[in-house]
Amino acid sequence: METVNHFQTFKELGIDYGYEDDLNDVLRREFTRMKGITYLDHAAATLYPESAVKEYFLDISRNVYGNPHSHNSSSRLTHDTIERVRYRVLQHFNADPEEYSVIFTSGCTAALKLVAESFPWRPQSESESASHFCHLADNHTSVVGIRALASDRGAAILPVALQDVENTAKDQSQSEDVACLTPHLFCYPAQSNFSGRKYPLDHVKAIQARQLYPACKHPGRWFVLLDAASYVSCSPLSLRDCPADFIPISFYKMFGFPTGLGALLLSKDAASILKKTYFGGGTAAAYLSGEDYYVQAANISDRFEDGTVSFLEIVALNHSFEALYRITGGMANIQRHTFGLARYTYMLLSSLCHGNGRPAARIYTEGQFESPSTQGAVLNFNLIDSHGKIVGYSQVDRMAALYNIHVRTGCFCNTGACQSYLGISNQQMRTNLQAGHVCGDAIDLVDGRPTGSVRASFGYMSTFEDCQRLLSFIAECFVEKPVTVDRDRLEALKATAASESFNESLPITNCEKKMLCVGKKQKLAAASLEGFKGINPSSCEEPYTLTNIYIYPVKSCGAFEVSNWPVGSRGLLYDRGWMVVNGNDVCLSQKREPRLCLIRPEVHLPSNTLHLQAAGMEGISVPLEGTMGANYPECQSKVCGDRVETVDCGDEAAMWLTKFLGQPCRLIRQNPNSTRDKKQRPGRAATSTSLSLVNEAQYLMINRASVEHIRDLMRSRMDGSEGDQLPDTENVISRFRANLVIAGVEPFEEDNWSQLFVGNTRFTVGGPCGRCQMVGVDQDTGSKTREPLMSLSSFRSGKVTFGVYLTHHLPEGSTSAGLLSVGSLVHADGHAPAGQHP
Repeated sequence: METVNHFQTFKELGIDYGYEDDLNDVLRREFTRMKGITYLDHAAATLYPESAVKEYFLDISRNVYGNPHSHNSSSRLTHDTIERVRYRVLQHFNADPEEYSVIFTSGCTAALKLVAESFPWRPQSESESASHFCHLADNHTSVVGIRALASDRGAAILPVALQDVENTAKDQSQSEDVACLTPHLFCYPAQSNFSGRKYPLDHVKAIQARQLYPACKHPGRWFVLLDAASYVSCSPLSLRDCPADFIPISFYKMFGFPTGLGALLLSKDAASILKKTYFGGGTAAAYLSGEDYYVQAANISDRFEDGTVSFLEIVALNHSFEALYRITGGMANIQRHTFGLARYTYMLLSSLCHGNGRPAARIYTEGQFESPSTQGAVLNFNLIDSHGKIVGYSQVDRMAALYNIHVRTGCFCNTGACQSYLGISNQQMRTNLQAGHVCGDAIDLVDGRPTGSVRASFGYMSTFEDCQRLLSFIAECFVEKPVTVDRDRLEALKATAASESFNESLPITNCEKKMLCVGKKQKLAAASLEGFKGINPSSCEEPYTLTNIYIYPVKSCGAFEVSNWPVGSRGLLYDRGWMVVNGNDVCLSQKREPRLCLIRPEVHLPSNTLHLQAAGMEGISVPLEGTMGANYPECQSKVCGDRVETVDCGDEAAMWLTKFLGQPCRLIRQNPNSTRDKKQRPGRAATSTSLSLVNEAQYLMINRASVEHIRDLMRSRMDGSEGDQLPDTENVISRFRANLVIAGVEPFEEDNWSQLFVGNTRFTVGGPCGRCQMVGVDQDTGSKTREPLMSLSSFRSGKVTFGVYLTHHLPEGSTSAGLLSVGSLVHADGHAPAGQHP
């Protein structure tokens, strides 16, 4: 069997793979929901085994867990269970219960905030220096965020570089005044959440003993906060060997479930210096409401856990521990398994080359994945095209979605590491912000320079097949054919890992064959966008015409094609006026529910109704306007981050949608009396444009010539493939879900237009439309395909776009700009129809 071969291959390499049970058996038993998904975002949140959740629900269905602050029998059960879990957490981290306490929080960030608020920061005085808050650049946002509170309380902020810490001279004497008791806090990550780099754990004792910078330079008492959230997901941590004062963690990174629970592991020595001002329920031994009198609880955990802890999630934690150890045998086994997968993927990806010999990836790491003691199961990289230019992370993420590969992109809430590895200066960060880029968005390139990267991270249930799928995806979509492998680099990597028994049985040749097959299958057309830039449409004598008009009355549902249609204040009349929401009132789109395209809405103006039809269903109708009343309650929803006022369309429509889609759904429409203004792009003149429930702009226009060009690329990619059938032009057009389709002369000339007239209606071009995996949904069947996004991605450099956004501006006081009609002439840029002025 293939799985056995993989297991044997890793053993031959000296890489530990799997656990005592066959890993595929574990996946079939515990992770059935992951079939067809390659999940490589474990550093953000790992996956929970199904047995843990089942045992948890059996537990809470059989037992009565009351509030632990009461004293009845159900409350005592809760209290005792919580104390058992506290002990189990300490046992897991090899911590002495006499030395450490467990403070349950809502997550790692809440644990960090607790330290920040309780630490006894001291300002500068005549007799003593100020407290110092020190952190590495490679610290999570939640750690760096401590500085604002520390600064407000008079502490000095001291960012430090690791080389400054490690280059401290061995014979460097400590500064004088050993009696100084000013408290200082040094923070560093056990493992970088950006690159997976592991930092020396012995720095904890060295800082506490003032043997390393900056402790050796600043008298006082030094405490160490070790951010262990990323580290403990796949690595064992012993607090007997590494006695940090504060250790914040999040359990969902270790177990996947429960998600709303973290902890601060607090040394009792450090607890004695913390000063907590606020007190919530359960934290007080005694207090008076009429005067400022308060005595804190004697027990450390009680003292810092405001209010009632999330006791049912703590109960769940017990079952997560059970499942983890039952499946894997412990963290040491997890570390060996996940590191082996990460190292294998690193070796292949770092050796992968384009047909012209240029490397296909830039990997952000300090070493070469030599040892699990210095590198975690995280691989951070950017892909590079055959010309040496960075491929934007949004494009990689968008294409990965076609393959059901889940990675994370951006800067991962670690700006310092992002700047360091990507070479982004402080000024460039400010420039990126001015260009509209903020943390978490899809602006991946500014002036050709990356703003972030791609992160693949492994968990204990990750497999060799996951590695292969990621590598094959990259080779197929982003590597110029024929795919090659830098054998010299591979040999060098094998040599550095000689102590790990690497030999000629390295399975890289198998992966090479798989990737080289991609080169035979995919014969990309040598098309370049550069050939279409700069074409002046005014120089073309052939006229442009409007060939199709589509409205989409219900967002993400099927198109309604018309020959003539009124132009309203928000776009085509009734376009995206309704949307479908799920049982949690979240807008559904074809990304998650592709069968939405099989719902065919039609607007019937004479009867003032919207008709919904679908195969196998009897059609229903809802009124367009004028019947808003008690049966149509108002509500609020969100579209692309915008809060919009909506109206529920009633139970009949909800039951119809629920039956067809197989999940609780409701139909809601935008309140016609509310407004939603278009977001302004940075650097653009402010305009007032009203939107319906569209994502970006009032209209989307595409060019048939551009569609035909992409279809030609699809044909060349499918050449020689078995089972692939080239869709016709109308099918490809439908996937781009445009409002207006024009017959142009040259492909992609519309990208360079700034304005146009369709008939006598004037439009302003608002920019290109960024594309995602939704264009892979066949609008006739609801099935998902990788085309046309793969061909579009191979053609476009940078952000994958197709079609342009349009906006029209009605005359003041007008609610309509007349009609748009199929067959109308289209005049681009400086060429206006007779009687009109550009």
